[in-house]
Amino acid sequence: MRTLCFVLAALMVLFAAVQYNDPDGLKWMVIYGIPAILALVAGLRAEWYQSLALRGVLLAGILAAIAGTVYYWPSSDRWWSKAVWWEVETAREGMGMMITVVVLALIFMAQHRLRQQQRLQK
Repeated sequence: MRTLCFVLAALMVLFAAVQYNDPDGLKWMVIYGIPAILALVAGLRAEWYQSLALRGVLLAGILAAIAGTVYYWPSSDRWWSKAVWWEVETAREGMGMMITVVVLALIFMAQHRLRQQQRLQK
């Protein structure tokens, strides 16, 4: 699970890095940066997720990302095809929010699994 968290953190850092020339790049760097930090914490200091506060931050992030996905949901026909998302900014933004939801959900599941394993060991 640690490896998965490191891969997710690296992926989100890469997504944030390619926003440098986007007109609203700073906003997207923050949107991608938060899951990157949460994944990095999960990989380096998984025990910090025992804290109710950090779990609350993760759950708030998931809810915010779901709301963002609804808000940025692509309105273009066939938004998933390369011909569309390569040209249409709103399709890329919607897909970015979907990826953010998946990353945060994977972090949540990894932490939930770790807590279950720790309970079984006691």
